[in-house]
Amino acid sequence: MNLDDFNFDLPEDLIAFHPPKIRGASKLLVMGERFEDKAFNQLEEYLSPGDLVVLNNTKVLKARLIGFKETGAKVEILIERVVDSHLASVQTKSNSKLKEGDTVYLEGKTIQLRLKEKKDYLCLFEFSEPVLSVLDNFGEVPLPPYIKRPAAPVDEERYQTVYADPGKLNSVAAPTAGLHFDKSHLDLLKSKGIQFTEITLNIGLGTFKPIKVNKIEDHVIHQERISVDDIAVETIMKAKNEGRRVIAIGTTVLRCLESVAMDSQVMEPYEGETDLFIYPGYQFKIVDALLTNFHLPKSSLFLLVSAFGGSERIMSAYLHAIRNEYRFFSYGDSMFITNGE
Repeated sequence: MNLDDFNFDLPEDLIAFHPPKIRGASKLLVMGERFEDKAFNQLEEYLSPGDLVVLNNTKVLKARLIGFKETGAKVEILIERVVDSHLASVQTKSNSKLKEGDTVYLEGKTIQLRLKEKKDYLCLFEFSEPVLSVLDNFGEVPLPPYIKRPAAPVDEERYQTVYADPGKLNSVAAPTAGLHFDKSHLDLLKSKGIQFTEITLNIGLGTFKPIKVNKIEDHVIHQERISVDDIAVETIMKAKNEGRRVIAIGTTVLRCLESVAMDSQVMEPYEGETDLFIYPGYQFKIVDALLTNFHLPKSSLFLLVSAFGGSERIMSAYLHAIRNEYRFFSYGDSMFITNGE
């Protein structure tokens, strides 16, 4: 399968560099028998009592730090994963080469980060203070690389879902399909008999890693940590057994659920890693419908939605979205897809 078949031209002015003024004030492209252009607050028209909506309750770390070396060279640090209380795996950017043993300083040298190990594109740093405390006090919101502006105060609220669990503070990117919901919208859906359950997938920087091989099957996808507890499993299995739809809010939920049920339509509680790479030809076992944003061309996420909605159908939907000036990527508009293949 050729990666070039999943390319499209996206005008830069359709990239959403800022969130809408009001959470949820975005458009919704519904992919049913035909394309329907709706507002996001009309999502309820396409949900039925008994549908089970699954949310990713992960919370985004303030994962970007700016420090300096003894020489004064600036070092940008982007957390990939918190390994333990004082260790983190990170990406770095600096105009001065970093080597093992080097120290990066924050806040006038009061906080020190020592480079313990370099491996591939990641570095393992030991923090002189607890990692989460350092990020909370000195970190910045890790906006995606295609949002080419500094993080602003509004991002601390808007690059986070309203249902993010403070106990699940481990992601370096938001589960962006969930950014559209405010609490009143969720309450409205619940009042109409829509059920909800939650899983956790901690999103890593690999979600932005480009595919560099032309043959899709040769791509090795990133690992991410997932957790599906017994309550979620029981709720999802009950819905499947009763013939009710399971609706994933975002690609992270879809990837998590399909990872846990890779060999059958039966799920069991699971906590660990997933390296499931979903591309056209994949047979879905759990998820019946997907709410998602619009993704980058030739990306693993665009391949995932192409697998779910059908390659030709998804490409047609994206071209429709471009013609109708939908906003793309993390702060952009949304689409609702039923399984097309």
